[in-house]
Amino acid sequence: MSKIDRNNPKRSRASESRCSLMEFEREFPDDAACLDWLFRYRYPDGVVCPTEDRVTKHHREKARPSYCCQFCGHRVHPMVGTIFEDSATSLKLWFYAMYLMASTRCGISAKQMERELGVTYKTAWRMANRIRSLLTQDGAMVGGTVEVDESYFGGKDKWKHEWKRPHKGTGPVTKTPVIGMVQRGPSGAGKVVVQVAESAKKHHLLPHAKERILPASTVFSDESYVYRDLDSLGYTHGRVNHAQGVYVSGSVHTNTIEGFWATVKRGLGGVYHNVSTKHLQSYLDEYAFRYNNRDITGRRGMFDAFLSRIPGA
Repeated sequence: MSKIDRNNPKRSRASESRCSLMEFEREFPDDAACLDWLFRYRYPDGVVCPTEDRVTKHHREKARPSYCCQFCGHRVHPMVGTIFEDSATSLKLWFYAMYLMASTRCGISAKQMERELGVTYKTAWRMANRIRSLLTQDGAMVGGTVEVDESYFGGKDKWKHEWKRPHKGTGPVTKTPVIGMVQRGPSGAGKVVVQVAESAKKHHLLPHAKERILPASTVFSDESYVYRDLDSLGYTHGRVNHAQGVYVSGSVHTNTIEGFWATVKRGLGGVYHNVSTKHLQSYLDEYAFRYNNRDITGRRGMFDAFLSRIPGA
């Protein structure tokens, strides 16, 4: 074991859980292997034939991506109800696209995916967008000790064309506000939840905090007026006054969530360069998913985490 592994055993486990390209090719060499994996994943206990009223053996059909019952010919289609349904793109390319997205730290652009897969840019973008749709944060909650903070995404007005400037002013007036909440874990940061907000006003940000943070939690924030009512909502509220140069007061700080913002903004700027407001939430979902699964272990690591989001039967 190398020196870096001895000093950081968690990093060692993460590196051992990565799926190499050779391992991917060995397990998913063609469309048939990918379909067989999908069939086993969606029907781990076998398929119940409605005609026989019991679990029966279903054989793969050669002419179509489906399986039929050995007795009555009842068919099941593993791709129905997934992001692969009604797609003319090879299933192997879909799995490889998921592998590429899972193998990077900060994501992969559609242009790079176009080069890697040998498809058109439109197809690559659509595939990446549909894979991101699996990584939603629906129903995600945080509790215990939580840091909450808002951030702003988008370019400055002075760099925009005149017809793209909806407002005049300085600061984040024309940027898209996003609220983030991170739960502190026993050994550092826990999971994070992020949500695009309609505006940076209290009546738009505070409902997201109330919806995502479990009752009776301890919430730390900055001095923003947006969070002043957290005490009245049943939370234990601690604040640090950044305007006065106070960033840490005992255990009260928002450094964890601000570190997450830094990771997201550097990733978006370095990989995607520009993200529209329409699709910003899906990109934030991807970064939150990576953050929440950063310590995942297992034979295929993050690739398994992506595959686990495919709907089951």
